[in-house]
Order: sequence, then structure tokens, then C-alpha cells
Amino acid sequence: MAVSGTQMLLALVIGIVVLVLLILKTKIHAFPALIIAAALIGLIGGMDPVDVSSAITGGFGSTLGSIGIVIGFGVMMGRILEVSGAAERMAIFFLKRLSRNRPEWALAATGYFTSIPIFCDSGYVILAPLAKALSRQSGKSVVTLGISLAVGLVATHHLVPPTPGPLGTAGIFGADVGKMVLWGIVFAIPVVAVGIAYATWLGRKIYQVPTEDGEGWERKEWKAEYEQAVEVEEREDLPSTALSFAPILVPIILILLNTTLSAVGASSAFARFLIFLGQPIIAVLFGLLIAIYGLGAKITRPDILKELEKGVQSAGIIILVTGAGGALGNVIRASGVGDYLAQTLADSALPAILLPFIIATALRLIQGSGTVAMLTAASITAPILGPLGVNPVFAAMSASMGAFVFSYFNDSFYWVVNRFIGIEDVREQIRVWSVPTTLAWLTSGICLVIVNAIFG
Repeated sequence: MAVSGTQMLLALVIGIVVLVLLILKTKIHAFPALIIAAALIGLIGGMDPVDVSSAITGGFGSTLGSIGIVIGFGVMMGRILEVSGAAERMAIFFLKRLSRNRPEWALAATGYFTSIPIFCDSGYVILAPLAKALSRQSGKSVVTLGISLAVGLVATHHLVPPTPGPLGTAGIFGADVGKMVLWGIVFAIPVVAVGIAYATWLGRKIYQVPTEDGEGWERKEWKAEYEQAVEVEEREDLPSTALSFAPILVPIILILLNTTLSAVGASSAFARFLIFLGQPIIAVLFGLLIAIYGLGAKITRPDILKELEKGVQSAGIIILVTGAGGALGNVIRASGVGDYLAQTLADSALPAILLPFIIATALRLIQGSGTVAMLTAASITAPILGPLGVNPVFAAMSASMGAFVFSYFNDSFYWVVNRFIGIEDVREQIRVWSVPTTLAWLTSGICLVIVNAIFG
């Protein structure tokens, strides 16, 4: 029996509404909620029940087959970076090489690199005491420094694999991870620059610095003479600069080599070996091994195994949600609603590249989690954009960028940022973090449209 486009569209609408209600109003986690929504879309859309089950398991497995292992390795590596002092060493590196009068740039650069394998919340908790110390030394408002650090963290957290969110969208769209890394690094730069400019302006409006005893905060009117150059203090117990960066940079270099050699069709034995090393699974494994045996050299075996297990625990739910997103997308694809909407979109004036961006924006505002928003948006739109020939890398970026928008009360990072720099007034909290994430959303969206028009 033929299924009408109206029935397929109705099934999709019901599935998405149920998904949002389950996440917002019930005790059901996003993982089973995504599976329930996938089943409803398939059944209401006219698919055979057995085919629905097969589409769910097939989509789950195929998505995780490409990126599940990388997510696991990445969060384990991030855990070692957290406990070894590597993040603080990176901050000292940037403080020495960037202007000592502008510690906000050093903190943003540190966040930019550390958030590639580390979750935003963890990275901020580790580095926020450094922002407080730099505020005391430099006379810069902790608001300027705290926002700059948070913007650096959130930019690469949303845009650069192997962070789980963009890695998951890459897997769902079937995008080349190396190209995702390259474009993510590029797109994150204007996001950070705009964020720092805003942070500098707001820090003069909300001029807050630590008290002399370091126990509280002091407010006064900003004056230029309060600010001075930072004196960089070395700590002998921190790992070396090269070793601190190596777990992040080595995998990125290997993955980019893989992408470059594959693109030019290199076929020599050595080139094929480099392509093998640049497979995301192998490259991130190298980074993990460098972290374990380099950064973790002074950590005992029981302690390092305990930290690695903590990383695996944090990866578990991300892996499940990513796989469930792949299941949802596969059902949408198998039911035919993806092709139906693709044709409808092709006949409309809406640029196809903005569809994941718009859906991720709506989901982020509704339920708060950026990762859930970008993965769900990717799952819904991948079957629609595929037939339209949209560049899968930019489509994955579109979903990731849409999830930047207006972080507020239902986002845990909103509270982490504000609490660690002593912002208690709700209106000020919104200015401190909701506005910068919206600027990141707007900046990245504009950049995406321009780049897609040229290279898409």
C-alpha cells in the first residue's frame, strides 16, 4: 500500500513532538527517547514493524561503527589531560607568547586547544582558578577573562572532532573527519575573536576582581590604569609544553595527512601507511597512548586506570545518544519521509544548508543540551540533505553551529561559567554567557553561509 507524503510528514511531526515532550516532561533520558521517536516515525509513517526494528538497529550500528571508538579514546585522553596539569601548561605557553597585557587571548587560546578532547565543563573547572589568579595579577575584570576562556572552550567543543558532538554529526552525515577538523579549526577562529571583543567590552561594564584575600569579589568602576602586564610564573611540577600539546596535535596532524593524501590519490606504500595512521581510530589512539605514557608517566598504574575509567563513564551516554541519533536518521531515511522533504525543500527558497542550523537552534532553546540538539538535528536532516547534494562536512557543521544559541538556565555550562566568576544576578548572568553564545551562533552561521557559497 502506497504511503502518502502527508502521512509521512505527519509521522515525522508526531515523532519530533513526542521526542521533545519525553526529554522535557518525563523521566525518560534522551537515549531511549530518540529510539521511541524513531519507532513512532516508522510505524505511523507506514513502515512494516519488522523493518522499523531493523532500521533502528542498522542505523545505530552503522553510526557507532564509524565514530564510537574514537569518542571512547578521545574522552579517555581528555581525562589524562585534566589530571596531569597539561591544560595549565598550555595557558603558560600562550601567556608567554601572546601579549602579557592581554591575558584574555591566552585563556581563549588555551580553551580553544584543551576543549578538543576535554568537555567544556571539566575544562572550565580546571582553568577557572587560573582566570581568577590572572585577574588578581593583571587587574583585568574576571568577567573579561572568564568569558574569553569559556568562548575558547565552547568554540572547539562544538566544531572540532574528536569532541563527541561534532564527531557524532560527522558520523551521522558521513562526513570526512579530517575535513571536519580542518573546517572546525577555521570556523572557531572568528567565533573566538567576536567572543573576546564582547568579553573586553562587558568586563569594563561589569568590572569585578578578586578581593585581596582571594575569598570574595570586589566591584568598582573600570579605569584603564587598573590593568597591567601579567608576570608569568613557571611551575616545575607541570609537564613540558611539547608533551602537553602532543596528545592533541599529533592526532590532528595525522588525520589531516590522511585527508590530504587521500584527496590527491597517493598510492605509494609509505603514503598508504600514513593514511592508515591518519584513520581517526588510529590517530586518536596514538594521542591516548602519548597521554598515558607521557603525561601520565608520574601517575601510578592504579590511579591512571581509575582516571581512564572515569573517562569511559562520561563517554558512555554520548556514545548511546549518538547511536540513537543514527537510528532515528536511518528510520527517517527508510520511511521515505527524508526523500519527500528533500524534494519539498528543493522546491522552496530556504537554503538547504540552514536546515540543520535552524532545527538545532530550536532544539537547543527547548531542551538546553547542545550535544543532544546537534545530534538530533543531524539525525533529522541527514536523510533530507543527502539527495540534495549538500556538502556533508558543512551540513554537519550547520547542525553543530545551530546548537551554540542562547545558553541559559537549562544548560549546565551556563551555571558553571557564572558561578566560578561570582556572577549571581540573573540579568548579569544572561549578559555574561547567554549573549556570547548567541554571538557565536550568529557569527558561525554567517561564516557558514559564506563558505558554503564558495566551497559547498
